Amino acid sequence: MEANTRGTGRLPAAFLTPGSSSFTEFLDAYQPELLPSRRDVPARPVTVEAPHGTTIVAVTFPGGVVMAGDRRATMGNLIAQRDMEKVFPADEYSCVGIAGTAGIAVEMVRLFQVELEHYEKIEGATMSLEGKANRLSQMIRGNLGMAMQGLAVVPIYAGYDLDEGTGRIYSYDITGGRSDEHGFTSVGSGSVFARGALKKLYRDDLSADDAVTVCVQALYDAADDDSATGGPDLSRKIYPIVTVVTDEGLSRWSDEQVRTVVEAIVDGRRVRPNGPNAPLN
Repeated sequence: MEANTRGTGRLPAAFLTPGSSSFTEFLDAYQPELLPSRRDVPARPVTVEAPHGTTIVAVTFPGGVVMAGDRRATMGNLIAQRDMEKVFPADEYSCVGIAGTAGIAVEMVRLFQVELEHYEKIEGATMSLEGKANRLSQMIRGNLGMAMQGLAVVPIYAGYDLDEGTGRIYSYDITGGRSDEHGFTSVGSGSVFARGALKKLYRDDLSADDAVTVCVQALYDAADDDSATGGPDLSRKIYPIVTVVTDEGLSRWSDEQVRTVVEAIVDGRRVRPNGPNAPLN
């Protein structure tokens, strides 16, 4: 956004006038054409394939939440990218994972990050996790026109609730409808297979490391049955993105940390290709 006016070096009046703590509302009033929700909607459904990203999983554990995503982006029957980033920090205590049209999803995440940072600077306080989830819901709803034309974005939002002292997960639909998930969830083309794995492996007493293993196992199962989901690529050293959020804040696991988990899972799959057996009762 251009803040300089006629070379004077002065900020426009809009930047100096007290207003809403929402950056989106400020942009809507000052330069609305920059908002994704204000772009022209295609007159007919989009037929040209755009890169899409899948699959994202999230799991809570006592003390926090883990979110992980595979790295593949597809464009029709082609692999558009092998090492796409799909899990991003939203702020110090939350993260967002994207599925759907990659370009629009990344743009939405960046706007969401600025929205949260702007609120904190204006209000001098961090927005509640519930409030952050509601803000993201509004952004998804603003993209409804594009979604109906085939350019949908469906994220997962997760973080540590400082008020409740627990990890929480929120899922969405293309209309911005929000659901508070309990324990685990998944989104993307491989989500059906990932959710099946999560159902069998999830426990209430998981440690952070165990929760990471559960997420990576679920992504492995998704990649096993869904061509749009990429499994771990040991030869290229491409591993899932893993983010852990606790009361100490957000941390992204290094490739070396994830590699250790991935190699243990791959070794186990050589013996048991369908993965670990869950107890019957």
